[in-house]
Amino acid sequence: MSITSQKNIYFLSDFHLGAPNPVASLQREKRIVQFLDSIKKDAEQIFIVGDMFDFWFEYKLVVPRGYTRLLGKLAELTDAGIKIHFFVGNHDMWMRNYFQTELNISVYFKPTSFEFNGKKFLIGHGDGQGPGDHSYKFLKKIFRNPLCQWIFGILPPFFGLGIANYFSRKSRELAGQKVEVFLGEENEWLIIYCKEMLQKEQFNYFIFGHRHLPIDFTLNENSRYINLGEWINYDSYAIFNGETTELKYFNK
Repeated sequence: MSITSQKNIYFLSDFHLGAPNPVASLQREKRIVQFLDSIKKDAEQIFIVGDMFDFWFEYKLVVPRGYTRLLGKLAELTDAGIKIHFFVGNHDMWMRNYFQTELNISVYFKPTSFEFNGKKFLIGHGDGQGPGDHSYKFLKKIFRNPLCQWIFGILPPFFGLGIANYFSRKSRELAGQKVEVFLGEENEWLIIYCKEMLQKEQFNYFIFGHRHLPIDFTLNENSRYINLGEWINYDSYAIFNGETTELKYFNK
């Protein structure tokens, strides 16, 4: 696909709306909406690469309370003809068809390749990729199992969402105490994954989230790995202008 002249493709990830508390989440949501407003004139496509919410579960007839500003803004953008892609993350993997039917947003459940202006991209959230982390990979298979989703879905929303939000908050409290640092080329598991993929197929850009650390790493003379960071501390995103991709920060 070719992008229109003077238009850009934007990539952002890991909003974790809902965490760590309603006040902080609302402030972050307003900042994200402000960013989306700032790019709507030159955005041709927008990729949101997972963990938009700290927890999300779609009941058949119930939508989780909150996030109306962001959801309304996304609907406004798609109504204006801007294509939006969403990749489920480990915090919002229990999506069904709400985004597709109500917001006209394409939803992806695994890394997917795209080509724009002759540049090949592999895009995904990044969870469960690369070596190690076997316990999470096992849990991911369970959580993605339709039977497990059905069992959770028969719980009344009051109980189901209450339980899920409790454990989500606990997980975020533990993660919030950890300062993310670059672990080095040999220990960054998404860099290892990118190198493995390059043995099978050539990509110019690997775009991932999940790591919560903005990273722009050169894999070889033709390929780069870009991690989008997050919007709790960094407000980071990437932009492809038709020729190259650059990691940037909003209002920094």
